[in-house]
Amino acid sequence: MKSSFSPLRVGLIMLTLTVVAAIAGYLAAGWDVADAVYMVAITIFGIGYDEVRPIDSAGLKAFTILVIVSGTSSVIYIMSGVIHLMMQGEIQNALGARRMTRGIDTQKNHVIICGYGRLGQILARDLRGGKAPFVIIDADLERTKEADAAGFLVAHGNANEEEVLRRAGIGRAAYLATVLPSDADNVFITLTARTLNKDLTIISRGEQPSTEAKLRQAGANHVILPPAIGGSKIAELILNPAGATLQEHMASERTFAEELDDLGVAFSEIEIDGESKVAGCSLAGLDARGRENFIVVGIRKASGEMIYTPNPALILAQGDTVVLIGKKGDTAELRPREKS
Repeated sequence: MKSSFSPLRVGLIMLTLTVVAAIAGYLAAGWDVADAVYMVAITIFGIGYDEVRPIDSAGLKAFTILVIVSGTSSVIYIMSGVIHLMMQGEIQNALGARRMTRGIDTQKNHVIICGYGRLGQILARDLRGGKAPFVIIDADLERTKEADAAGFLVAHGNANEEEVLRRAGIGRAAYLATVLPSDADNVFITLTARTLNKDLTIISRGEQPSTEAKLRQAGANHVILPPAIGGSKIAELILNPAGATLQEHMASERTFAEELDDLGVAFSEIEIDGESKVAGCSLAGLDARGRENFIVVGIRKASGEMIYTPNPALILAQGDTVVLIGKKGDTAELRPREKS
């Protein structure tokens, strides 16, 4: 798509070339610099004063006519470009972009958030609560305006591009969290960011479990799968690298379940009764699915003991309750995994 600044840029180039060529022409005709500059100014801008020197040769008259035509055309072209910009609102957009990025150059050891969707908004909110400095990158102008209105530092553009990452201070940043919904974009951003900053801690979102290996190969230090973990957990990895247990996280001021609801996923519990086909089955041999797959995040034993991140070899017994996580509105079903 052609930039709306093109007519203005072309007009300025035309005017500059006309002025330089006109001054050079009058100098070649034997005029001094002051007279040449004055003649060019009153000629191009149509002031209407008398010539500073007699123009008595046919060649000089023809040259002056060319200066008038070229200079006036350049000025008209510039004015049309300015009007076009005003109609397109690009002057306001340029000023707004400058206002959004003001202050980024002073940031260091900060966090770069690539993507201001639902997960990015949760992450930004929690980082602000933890008083961690951060910069948001998003290619969607409306989202960048929302982030700016919330008081965040914003770099508008595609985080796939090195220039945009540099504008966000990639060389001075301590962390980068890429939380776009596209696995391909997250892999490419991870690869680009790692190239630009070898010491950066990169936290990448992956929609498909199979993407985790690709993200790690691209340079990600941590990989977040949204069906299993929320935006606040990413903030925890930044604010508290030692991390917190799932139990501590679920007991936080804003519960893990609420964050999952923001992401369109939810907890599910299934109790193992005497008629269940999975009683006596190990977690490794368990198939948990509804319309889509579910992930087992904990087991509540019949005794009341809660086991988080259970061992795949754990055997399910009657009275145990399986805690799962999956898409909101989906219903989980447990059954033994089919042998291949």
